[in-house]
Amino acid sequence: MRAFSEARSADTPDELWLCEHPPVFTQGLAGQAQHVLDPGPIPVVATNRGGQVTYHGPGQVVAYPLIDLRRSGYFVKEYVHRLEEAVIRTLATWGVTGHRVAGAPGIYVRLDDPFAHAALVGPRPGADPFAGLGKISALGIKVHRHCTYHGVALNVAMDLSPFSRINPCGYAGLRTVDLATIGVQAPLAAVRDVLARQLVALLAPRT
Repeated sequence: MRAFSEARSADTPDELWLCEHPPVFTQGLAGQAQHVLDPGPIPVVATNRGGQVTYHGPGQVVAYPLIDLRRSGYFVKEYVHRLEEAVIRTLATWGVTGHRVAGAPGIYVRLDDPFAHAALVGPRPGADPFAGLGKISALGIKVHRHCTYHGVALNVAMDLSPFSRINPCGYAGLRTVDLATIGVQAPLAAVRDVLARQLVALLAPRT
């Protein structure tokens, strides 16, 4: 991704890379070592994306949009919003309601009722922004010369135990879930295809 982004010109077509990683912890530029609690045999790889530590592994769809924002007409904040919206719309395909949490990029679901449509309003119980929520999608990006790389991960049906070896995205005690955990049996390939279609639609250049 880095080589592609550094070599591209104003005429280079945008791309969308979709993959499924072997088990790996990735640490962002601002990542703090204390958030990696006990990696065990899983490698920890330093990256140049934003954010703290997260985990990638089998059963998770990872999408890397390689987009020229200047050509597409989006500012970074709107780009992040559109990435999150693609995940929200993908989850909705299976009846799951995804939520944003202010100041914590990614998408979350209600643990007591992932299918409830009520919006998150007001302060969370105990002033905990994640009270009653589980994180189902992590987001971390890099923008170089107006071009994006890294991206978004959506948990489908994976071994979630490695998340207990870190403070996910730098938040101690943050619960991480996948579609299988909340009772949705969705083929990984189907989730990947829906997410891809949503990203392509939402990241198309302004007309």
